[in-house]
Amino acid sequence: MYRRIDATRVEAPTTNSDMELSLVIMAAGLGSRFGGTKQLVEVGPNGQAFLDFAIADGRAAGCTQVVLIIRSDIEADVRAHLQRQYGSLDGFVLVRQDDFGPRRDKPWGTAHAVLSTAAVVPGPFIVVNADDYYGTSSFQLAADALAAEDESLGALVAFELAKTLPDEGSVSRGVCAVDEAGELLSITETHGIRRDADGQIRSDDPEGEHTDATLVSMNMFGFPRSLFGHLAQQWDTFYADFGDEPKTEYLLPDVVDRLRESGDMRVVVPRSQEEWIGVTNPNDLDPAREKLAHRTS
Repeated sequence: MYRRIDATRVEAPTTNSDMELSLVIMAAGLGSRFGGTKQLVEVGPNGQAFLDFAIADGRAAGCTQVVLIIRSDIEADVRAHLQRQYGSLDGFVLVRQDDFGPRRDKPWGTAHAVLSTAAVVPGPFIVVNADDYYGTSSFQLAADALAAEDESLGALVAFELAKTLPDEGSVSRGVCAVDEAGELLSITETHGIRRDADGQIRSDDPEGEHTDATLVSMNMFGFPRSLFGHLAQQWDTFYADFGDEPKTEYLLPDVVDRLRESGDMRVVVPRSQEEWIGVTNPNDLDPAREKLAHRTS
């Protein structure tokens, strides 16, 4: 059954502090190319998953609430992991994305995932993927951007392309164009990015060459609570156009780009100097573990 959300009624939950900063972790993906639940795969020396580093770094940056967006079929595994790592589920809120809107085999996408948390996120929030490592300073960049308490201002923490490329194979990245003031001009989803034998970084779609310092989005954003109203409005339009399609996704970068184009949201682009770490395929796992061997918490 389709669930329509009235954008004028996306209200904040009751809280003692309207400015509570939340960390929203998107952990409902299928991990098709990886071949399993990579949200929970152990990558740290103490059995940590990527999301555990995000939790530690988000809390260090001032996040007082952690919201995990999950699927019903992995809820038991997520709860067991949190119990092992933290001793209890205190301080965590679990939201099942598949309880929001009509169910289908493939989750509806990252913008739909974030919209599913509207009832539990009381103020500004940082949102990240559960299967990526962003680095401690990246979370602080997002938190600092949100400190302005401007409901029309969002943040996209961008990474240098060379610091996001795997040792083998090609990847897709959101290539960012930024103006002189450090605000987002566009995000271009770019596929088939790899470093060729001559050392040049190239992409297939759209075709082009890129520098090591090209800025890319890795789905790390900071948003004011006002985003939920925009998400609700755009979700109705998306569903009307694509509701019968089994794989088309309602994506956060697309929403951000439309809000920027319409003037409803300015998006600043802090530049992280961290090395992004992730696993797309099983052979990415050992290199990730080697890079994270120093992270004990």
